[in-house]
Amino acid sequence: MALPKQIEVRGAKVHNLKNIDVNILLHKFVAISGLSGSGKSSLAMGILYEEGSRRYLDALSTYMIRRIKQGAQADVTSVKHIPSALALRQRPSVPNERANVGTTTETFNVLRLIFSRLGSPICPNGHRVAPSLAIAEAMSKSGEEMGRITCPTCGVKFYVPSAEEFAFNSDGACTECGGTGKVRQLDENKLIADENLSIEDGAVASWSLPGRNFMPSVAEHAGVRINVPFKDLTDKEKDFVLNGPEKKYKMDFLSGTGRVFHDFNALYENAHQAVLRSAKSSKSERAQKRIAEFFTYSTCPVCHGTRLRPELLKQLVNGKNIDEVEHMQLGDLPAWSKEVLAKLPEEMHQMASLLIKEFINNLQPLLDLGLDYLTMARAGNTLSTGELQRIQLARTLRTETTGVLYVLDEPSIGLHPANVDGLIKVLRKLVDQGNSLVVVDHNVDIIKAADEIIEIGPGSGEQGGQILAQGTPRELEDNKKSLIAPYLNGKADLMARKTTDKINSDQIKFEIEHYFNLHDIKAGIPVNQITAVTGFSGAGKTSLILDSLVPAIEAQAKGEKLPKQIKKFSSPVHNVVSVDATPIGKSTRSTVATYTSIMDNLRKLFARQPLAKEKHYTPSYFSYNNKEGACPTCGGTGIVTLDIQFLPDMQQTCPTCHGERYNPAIKQVKWHGMSIADVLNLDINEALPVFKKAPKIERELKLLKEVGLDYLHLGESTPTLSGGEAQRLKLVTSFGVHKLDDTLFVFDEPTIGLHPLDVKVLVTVMQKLLDQGATILTITHDLNLIVNSDYILDLGPHGGKAGGRIVAEGMPRELVKHPDSLTTRYLADYWKQFE
Repeated sequence: MALPKQIEVRGAKVHNLKNIDVNILLHKFVAISGLSGSGKSSLAMGILYEEGSRRYLDALSTYMIRRIKQGAQADVTSVKHIPSALALRQRPSVPNERANVGTTTETFNVLRLIFSRLGSPICPNGHRVAPSLAIAEAMSKSGEEMGRITCPTCGVKFYVPSAEEFAFNSDGACTECGGTGKVRQLDENKLIADENLSIEDGAVASWSLPGRNFMPSVAEHAGVRINVPFKDLTDKEKDFVLNGPEKKYKMDFLSGTGRVFHDFNALYENAHQAVLRSAKSSKSERAQKRIAEFFTYSTCPVCHGTRLRPELLKQLVNGKNIDEVEHMQLGDLPAWSKEVLAKLPEEMHQMASLLIKEFINNLQPLLDLGLDYLTMARAGNTLSTGELQRIQLARTLRTETTGVLYVLDEPSIGLHPANVDGLIKVLRKLVDQGNSLVVVDHNVDIIKAADEIIEIGPGSGEQGGQILAQGTPRELEDNKKSLIAPYLNGKADLMARKTTDKINSDQIKFEIEHYFNLHDIKAGIPVNQITAVTGFSGAGKTSLILDSLVPAIEAQAKGEKLPKQIKKFSSPVHNVVSVDATPIGKSTRSTVATYTSIMDNLRKLFARQPLAKEKHYTPSYFSYNNKEGACPTCGGTGIVTLDIQFLPDMQQTCPTCHGERYNPAIKQVKWHGMSIADVLNLDINEALPVFKKAPKIERELKLLKEVGLDYLHLGESTPTLSGGEAQRLKLVTSFGVHKLDDTLFVFDEPTIGLHPLDVKVLVTVMQKLLDQGATILTITHDLNLIVNSDYILDLGPHGGKAGGRIVAEGMPRELVKHPDSLTTRYLADYWKQFE
């Protein structure tokens, strides 16, 4: 019997997929292309990954299944011949503050073993003990003898640190900071927001924290004047606000909802206690973020940021302690490892070779993917999306599995064009290991490298969801239906706007003395033009812009001190808006209508209708987030979740409201024959003529159409939007301002999830901002966006310590004439393909 050669998908209806039938080649590299929101991820993640992973889990025991979170069954008639599937998502979860590159990649685990077994410890009397097999043998013993050795100089018996003791998340954690490397202190200066304000107007910042809003009333009851500027209070009154004793006061209290509580026992918390108690009791991430603003964080005075107990740093390997090795660039570690082996006694070589080989094997995929500039000590929550995804991919490669379906969503995120070749080699290696590979991506070089392309379209949302074209890259080049074809055959027009022939002399100018790998940098950003900040991964783009320029503009606007790394700074621009492609909201309750002001205006509109007035329905009744308006069965979510024990939780449309979220009484109120639920089912194009006589709503609808989101429904859940859609939706709120000449828009990797044609739409949106006077800066690797920029600031020449310099700056058309940096060379080659 012949083995199947393709996955057969029949009747796919996930999200906007139009009941499609498609075959996906097995043991090949298949690329899925299409516009943002066309249905690519619905096919790749919603069907191939969900079905591949679910069916693998079905083979496990009931006991195991109940302990593993399963995805819902995909809305598809049948999927045949699908292997077990693993996914690398577009937006990997951000590691917590305790994770770093070493722990995330597991290279630190091997390094801990190296230090434990191959290290040179110091005895209690200060004698250094040379590496020997005796140490490794002691570590293999059990009980009290484990790790116990004798100093050959003084004869004292002592314990050598185990691998577990070198873990800052376990036994090795510094006792002062708990292994975080930082200590936090309450910043006294942040307790009082503004001395010119009165307490009742919000002078005490910490009393604005959740559950503390009644403190001004308690302070007044205790004899503090709350209606005069804080600076005019007596020293006694100020001391009571800041340091007053915890005490209960019996008083009448008026809540924010207008309810009066008589003889209310109010516990007074001073400005300090309000923060400290909130820090202990608050569980939500949002609240903790707000509380963190009251603290300053400094390097731990005991471990000096190493996270480890200081005595552990006395043990050396090849003359370095574990923290020093953690701070070496990954690219330098293979050479260091070989030096370690060379300097060990001959009797240790066999064991050491195994450890060193494991260490280098862990490192190699990271180096192949261009992450050589990172260090193991780099905090996980400071990594970019692209870096996180490549770390995921490196871990996958290391397992050397076979017979698996790998589904990758935008693996080119954050990759410089020079790294794309390395990524393609890695993808090929996955297939060569006997796996099947499906990649959703917009990078033309990656699409060209595929064995087959599946193109979904023709448009986005309801206008997408169909198979537009399928075949080899060569076949698609000649396919007139294909939207990617002009970018494969070099016939596309790359320009979406007319770029300038002169750089504006009015600029944001700043200098950075020393900051990470940036040294003595002088940079200028021309006002009212588009500047692309480019360069190799790790070259210093984030340090230059997000860590230095953006905080400097924000500090200037608030009259605060500039970031310490800023040596000189002058800016005619005083406002900054950061725009990225992260999802909008986490809850399905967040929709296009609620994110904009459309929902507020709709609720007011329906509350003015005759039936609503008769029933005394206020605008709050027309919110599905309130019990007055929400469907009683689903609580306003439109879906119900069924727990069917060992099978995955099943979500289905609410049988009461049929997904419309509202209770029947609210849907009785009509405007132009439509209920509020009917209105939320309209897409922007359908809604525009309906709201011609409702100017506030019509204005927002027109803005949504202008940014190319006219196919979205008003009730569409925002967390399900693609990166490009989320980004453009965020921009809508900025278009209301007529003049933006005092505003800098910073776009961080704005082309995540964007087809080259979507990039052109994004550029036209940027041009609208420029027309209103805005200044635009993009941090990008996307060559389609770079050619549409007025100015390039290119950092490099490589990443880490080999980066941190401005290697090219000027207008793209001029720089490609004599390309002398990595970016400008790739840009020149790319531009030539389309001339």
